[in-house]
Amino acid sequence: METFNSKEMALKAQKKILSQMASRSMVQMFIDDNSSEILDELYRVSKEYSGNRSEARKVVKDLIKVVVKIAVLFSHNRFSDEELKLAQTFKKKLHQGAMTAISFHEVDFTFDKAVMSEILKECRDMLLKLVNIHLTPKSHGRINHVFNHYSDPELLTQLYNPSGPLKPHLTKICNGLNKLLEDGTL
Repeated sequence: METFNSKEMALKAQKKILSQMASRSMVQMFIDDNSSEILDELYRVSKEYSGNRSEARKVVKDLIKVVVKIAVLFSHNRFSDEELKLAQTFKKKLHQGAMTAISFHEVDFTFDKAVMSEILKECRDMLLKLVNIHLTPKSHGRINHVFNHYSDPELLTQLYNPSGPLKPHLTKICNGLNKLLEDGTL
């Protein structure tokens, strides 16, 4: 049986970013246990949807790299006041996305792939604007890869299929999102 551990992948990403400064405790600052569980479920969704383990690894690895890089930028106060306002708008949109995802999961027959896809695309665009001058084009490509993958209407349709094989993953993702909302992380 294959094992996938997003914390290990996050540690690898941080090592690359921070070279000799990387430490396991520093990664745990950026990606907690609950977030790690959500990432693991996102990996499983991608793997089952695409049937491609390496693509699933790549998309989650890209997500972890982006999260760690943005966290490093925040922790080093690299964003201007205007960018911090944009970051707050991004966080609100992400919060809206989480609430929408949970609502679509909890209330039968409410799922709308166009709505969910559009929220994710808006998040992508805001994030790209936020990191525009701070991250390389390669990192911008990673952001596009992650958001384009998870905003795919067909993936979302399969994920929200009430009798589909991805439903248990959606339940775990939504439970994790609920925890992030409850503790104010999202």
